[in-house]
Amino acid sequence: MTPANTFDSVCDQIDRALASSFRHDIVADAAKDADLGAALLRLRDGMRSNVWKLGAPPLDLARVVQKYDRKTRNIGFHVLNDWDGIGDRVNDDTIPVDVLHYLVERRGGEPAAPATLRILLDYYFMHILALLAVRVWDEGDADANLDRVDHLLGQLQGPNGSGQLFADDAETLLLIATSHYELHERGYAVLLERARTLNQRHQTAIAIGHASSMGCHLRFGFEATYGRDTINMRDDNVADYPWLLFSLATVMKEYVRIREGGIATVDRAVVAEALINGLSGDARAFVGAAPRSLAGFEAEAAEFRDAFHAYRHDLTAEFEAFRPTEQSYSPLNFFFNFSHNVVKGAVIDALIEGRPWALSLNDLLTTRADTPARAGSKEELARTLMAYARANPHQIRGRLMPVIVYDPPKGRQAFSVALRKMREQ
Repeated sequence: MTPANTFDSVCDQIDRALASSFRHDIVADAAKDADLGAALLRLRDGMRSNVWKLGAPPLDLARVVQKYDRKTRNIGFHVLNDWDGIGDRVNDDTIPVDVLHYLVERRGGEPAAPATLRILLDYYFMHILALLAVRVWDEGDADANLDRVDHLLGQLQGPNGSGQLFADDAETLLLIATSHYELHERGYAVLLERARTLNQRHQTAIAIGHASSMGCHLRFGFEATYGRDTINMRDDNVADYPWLLFSLATVMKEYVRIREGGIATVDRAVVAEALINGLSGDARAFVGAAPRSLAGFEAEAAEFRDAFHAYRHDLTAEFEAFRPTEQSYSPLNFFFNFSHNVVKGAVIDALIEGRPWALSLNDLLTTRADTPARAGSKEELARTLMAYARANPHQIRGRLMPVIVYDPPKGRQAFSVALRKMREQ
């Protein structure tokens, strides 16, 4: 391994680029072309080669991206490339390049728009950082490396960027990186064991994001993929259930620490919301007897179950604050197949409309909002994504269905069913 390709050195290179006028210079150079299509194809050269010749020195990520991508594929993840469900194969081009081609078809004849180019360039770099997030265990201290990626994410979404938000932290990048369809799911067990080696702060952040996201994912599966057949859903999600158990158990430990007056890394409302979001997909599997999909994790399941029941009455009362209503946004109304598709959909809309969404995936996984306008924007984005999904449905169980849905009645039903199952146990 040459010094130029160590984790630290690659982060240093990206840090310098993101903190400088690097992206502005790339966009200004591409925008010299007469139309957006030509400008996008100029960007494509750098996105495919992972070599950016503007700047001093140029940013050459070719060797490290190839190395990290190969190692990540070896454990079962395709962070940079999507699955072609029709061709039953992994796409040749990366996800940002696929999106670029879509944009060429939709807006290629329009004048080159710097705002659009900036969003797409940031989306490319988001994938580079997501790949780095999966590789934090390769060398050195994984916790320090994850903090480094978190710093780079802040640079990416900072004042030199497009204004498009993707994730609030590096732990959510890890979620986005691995929430694709994978033909072979062996990587999830490997990643789970690695996640358990991180410190409490990082494990809690990973758990909060995963619990909330997987609640949305399993609610979608229950309604669409499995036709409301819980047993079928459990049997077909042997990779998801251990991850959700880890997430719920980790968040539950944080709740217990808060209740016992210990040092907490997040506040109680955040923890309670993550628990109800995670449990909403299949509460009985975690507060009752562990299903077959948790074979080998019985001790962890029992630990979570015991802690939950010790505080069950208080928790179910606290969960009422997150009961979905018609008046406000709720992630319990949000159903989707993969977190990656939510981010991708938001980016595509931003590219088509030529303006960024100042909302991250994390924003869509919580009721929390700084202002009423921001809360309204979350519902607007969720419904925009549903509109795209309805216009481009996937075939599921022989029927064409949207893979992103915002449905308040279904959300209220899921909440009520989850609480009933918790009280029955």
